[in-house]
Amino acid sequence: MRFSQAPISSRTKIVICVTVLLAAFVTSLIHDRVRTPGAALTSHNYTDRPIGSYWVNGHWGGNGGVTCCWSIDGNTAKVAWILSMSKAQEDQGMKIERHEVQVHLPSRNRGDDTLHVYFLPNNRIEVMWASTVLDPLRHETEILPR
Repeated sequence: MRFSQAPISSRTKIVICVTVLLAAFVTSLIHDRVRTPGAALTSHNYTDRPIGSYWVNGHWGGNGGVTCCWSIDGNTAKVAWILSMSKAQEDQGMKIERHEVQVHLPSRNRGDDTLHVYFLPNNRIEVMWASTVLDPLRHETEILPR
């Protein structure tokens, strides 16, 4: 027994295409609504001392690794951190230090879900949004003194 297929009309093809595009759009909207809100924090230490802990606008960033999920917005951010020390530095008489600075918060692009906090020599801080927890400036910061 053979089945004959009627040709698909142009109108049916258009309806199928519109339905597929609409489904993709609705899926994107649903994903944006149900995904975990907020931003992750991660840090990169380019100083000669360990970072004991740090905070961005009062949200704890830890002392390495990634913390999530914080509401971070506005034009500026307050970064506070504790400079710890190695055993050798402690033996040399160094003390734990607490620092705090207000920094410009760069604009956040769609998809940017991680705020990278860079601890640089002379207690300089830079922040950058990215869509990955991997260091987006890795090649640029390798030349910095530690």
